[in-house]
Amino acid sequence: QLQASGGGLVQPGSSLRLSCAASGFTLDDYSIGWFRQAPGNERQWLSGITGSGERTYYHDSVLGRFTISRDNAKNTVYLQMPGLKPEDTAVYYCAAADKVGVNQAQYRYWGQGTQVTVSS
Repeated sequence: QLQASGGGLVQPGSSLRLSCAASGFTLDDYSIGWFRQAPGNERQWLSGITGSGERTYYHDSVLGRFTISRDNAKNTVYLQMPGLKPEDTAVYYCAAADKVGVNQAQYRYWGQGTQVTVSS
């Protein structure tokens, strides 16, 4: 089971750090992806990290802004999101897969999602 947390209502320019915690399995056995789904839109892959944390990947829309990281000792993956914009408003999901990829079908486990709302 994955649990995503850390979302909230923030003003433009604010920062949030999302967490994705695993229970019942060892997270470092898996690559982790972060996705988001804005109202009326399909769920979109944002970022991924390999099990060891050695490699990270980003969608162009968040490259250079968001940072994915993991602490396998805490069985947790993070998504640091500085400089939030209204267009970042979405439900954010984390998911676990054998390999990093943009295809949602390859992800075995999904968190329930955490709402991020960026508004003044």
